[in-house]
Amino acid sequence: MKPEELEVKAAAELAKQQALEARLVCCSSTGCHSSGAADVAARLKADLKAKGLDAKVQVGGTGCMGLCSKGPLVRLTSKAHDDILCSEMTPDLATHLVEEVVAPLANGEPVADPVGVLGAHTVDLAAPFFAKQERVVLSNNGHADPEKLPEYLMHGGYQGLRKALTMTAEEICQEMLASGLRGRGGAGYPTGLKWDFARRVESDVKYVICNGDEGDPGAFMDRSVLEGDPHAVIEGMMIAARAMNATNGVFYIRAEYPLAVERVEKAIRQARVAGLVGRNILNSGWNFDFDVRLGAGAFVCGEETALIASVEGRRGTPRPRPPFPSVKGLWDKPSCVNNVETLANVPRILHNGAAWFAAKGTEKSKGTKVFALTGKIAHNGLVEVPMGITIRELVETIGGGTGTERQVKAVQTGGPSGGMIPASQFDTPISYEHLQQLGSMMGSGGLIVIDDHDSVVELSRFYLDFCVDESCGKCAPCRIGGTQMLHLLDKIVAGEGTAEDIKSIRKIAQAMQRGSLCALGQTAPNPVLSALKHFESEFTERLKKTETEQA
Repeated sequence: MKPEELEVKAAAELAKQQALEARLVCCSSTGCHSSGAADVAARLKADLKAKGLDAKVQVGGTGCMGLCSKGPLVRLTSKAHDDILCSEMTPDLATHLVEEVVAPLANGEPVADPVGVLGAHTVDLAAPFFAKQERVVLSNNGHADPEKLPEYLMHGGYQGLRKALTMTAEEICQEMLASGLRGRGGAGYPTGLKWDFARRVESDVKYVICNGDEGDPGAFMDRSVLEGDPHAVIEGMMIAARAMNATNGVFYIRAEYPLAVERVEKAIRQARVAGLVGRNILNSGWNFDFDVRLGAGAFVCGEETALIASVEGRRGTPRPRPPFPSVKGLWDKPSCVNNVETLANVPRILHNGAAWFAAKGTEKSKGTKVFALTGKIAHNGLVEVPMGITIRELVETIGGGTGTERQVKAVQTGGPSGGMIPASQFDTPISYEHLQQLGSMMGSGGLIVIDDHDSVVELSRFYLDFCVDESCGKCAPCRIGGTQMLHLLDKIVAGEGTAEDIKSIRKIAQAMQRGSLCALGQTAPNPVLSALKHFESEFTERLKKTETEQA
């Protein structure tokens, strides 16, 4: 397909939607799907068809709209009223919506109070949960259908790739460096620098790899992006390929994400038919295509060298670096491994310019960050906020606090590799540097809230147990040290620990941090150490009582 044909296709889709009287988009992510979103969408379509309104009102799917605890969600857009977000929808409520709001609007009849029709089943889009967000990666969620290429094109899709085709590899790398984009998988390494290293290595074959092996407990950011906007990740990978002169792309997606795999594979097929993937892309003479591989079910395969081993069909274990994957990666060829969210940012940056992205966030942490809010929080779900926002604003204003009479005690960021941050530190800005200063990390974006009824001792034990179970066992500091630490924590939880056990935990943690081969072992002690740093009294309260103390 010629470049101008894509523009025609996007314009046609835009004209089609503008001619509609109303549009209903149903969340089609895993969360809403599991609570009956498909049945709601089917009822909406059936009712509109029965009323002869299916030509005036479109029903489609869309990516995660964020308020997962209130799903299934349906967004109504019409010419006559502001958007309405309907929550906790059922087929019967869908029929009620059609009869009382959608049908009258489609027939040109005014509806005095469309929000009041569903009462408690509507969500205020001006509420802090939505108003405080700044959506870049999630900008298409709630608006575009992830299974329809024309809708992605209508929202500016593949414009970044078209620009990349006019630039040199070095120019693309410099644009990414100027934007300040850092890896969203947790390490926060400058994306443009990583690409530039691979660009400088001479090779007949190079690979760009998407790391979709999201494994942190409570994390679902990457899954939601792959399900809700797969073309953005595809486009980001292709731009990365142009920047490093890569010849092949590989999606490595967690096998437990079947919907994400399905949507990515469908998007690749659509892009191939449209001439956006494959041979002679957009008549540029450039060839590039993709493979999709499923994760092996191991948390350690999120580490880039273990991931590469898994793609090659070997056991997923890390290897020493150097050489880094940018020199010797997949099949011993130069390779770049980028996280899903990182890649989804790329097309927007190239389309809008580095300065546009760099204007968001802080001096050293540019742009926005997607977080999965879970745990003891009123508004469980997916949010995207500018870097530099405080933890308090994210948890209490956007997340709504615990939603109960209990007080927020702490948050765990960064998953098993991160740490606990007490409520007393909630005025800290969210950035790579500030979180590290608190003994935690950004991680991929999971944020778990605990209240004053929860035990940080038991939570830290849970994370350590997870890391011990997921350790590949290749190096002694992680394999042995993790097991020893877990044994000592088990003693403390059972009320049999001593002050010496706490000292031993700190010693073992230091050995793991210094001697482990990969980030799993190096960071596994973080939740325990941060819990000890901020809540040591909770550990000492659990220690074994001496006979004198018992008396």
